[in-house]
Amino acid sequence: MVKRIVVGAHYGLRDWLVQRVTAVIMVLYTLLVLFLVLLFHPHQSAEWATLGHWRPLRIATFLFLLSLCWHGWVGMRDIFMDYVKPVGLRLGLQVAVILTLMAEMVWAAEILWGS
Repeated sequence: MVKRIVVGAHYGLRDWLVQRVTAVIMVLYTLLVLFLVLLFHPHQSAEWATLGHWRPLRIATFLFLLSLCWHGWVGMRDIFMDYVKPVGLRLGLQVAVILTLMAEMVWAAEILWGS
């Protein structure tokens, strides 16, 4: 009987591509925010709030946060697969990270589109 070992070697190219694409999205968002800050010079909270109510910026912010979570998930999953050998512990850590990232995305949606 062959003992099957749970590893993540089959993710390779897809994860490499996800890491690069999400990194590019995060860099583009950072450049957009820097451009907007230099263009509008928001100094008071009311000016920041006005900028934050702009729908395209809200969408870009949500995409940034989604990219950040996906980027972080791939990195954490790879670290767990490489360095956490007990399968039960690895699964528990992965579930904890998934639940944390999902909670952060719900919280971000509430902040961006809540009342």
